[in-house]
Amino acid sequence: MNSKRFIIMIAFGLFSFLSKSNPIPLDSIPSSFYDIEINALDGTPLDLKQFQGKKLLIVNVASKCGLTPQYEDLQKLYDEYGDKLAIIGVPCNQFLGQEPGSSDEIASFCQKNYGVTFQMTEKVDVKGNDQHPLYTWLTRTELNKVENTNIKWNFQKYMLDENGLYLAMIGPKTLPLSDDILKFLK
Repeated sequence: MNSKRFIIMIAFGLFSFLSKSNPIPLDSIPSSFYDIEINALDGTPLDLKQFQGKKLLIVNVASKCGLTPQYEDLQKLYDEYGDKLAIIGVPCNQFLGQEPGSSDEIASFCQKNYGVTFQMTEKVDVKGNDQHPLYTWLTRTELNKVENTNIKWNFQKYMLDENGLYLAMIGPKTLPLSDDILKFLK
């Protein structure tokens, strides 16, 4: 075996080992989406029960990603359908360090560049050993009662119904104003 191939195999094996998560015990995650605890971007507790009665789009976001311009369409979606849709942006820095900012920097960036008025949360891990319970609920069949998913990249989206029940995962490259999302709002 040549040395380059050996190094690549070792690197791939190490990457695979490091990317495996030791999941949080599922019995520590609330079964109801609305009972999950998370803070708003300003650090205050965010009561998810306030979103009952509306569809809910949850998006892991980042300020320095090729998909960051989706903020503009997320805001348009919120402006157009805010009477029946809530959007929660969840900053995450796990994909090539594309959300390095502090809470204040993230808030300023979103407001200045995209006029974001939809709800934003604290920065969390969406995968791995420190995965936030919100994302454990979204990605595990045992909790969301629909499907297991993996977080592929920034701007992956999850749609929940008016009762906090999981409807679908929508891929990162799917634009917020696409029929894949709008079909849930008709």
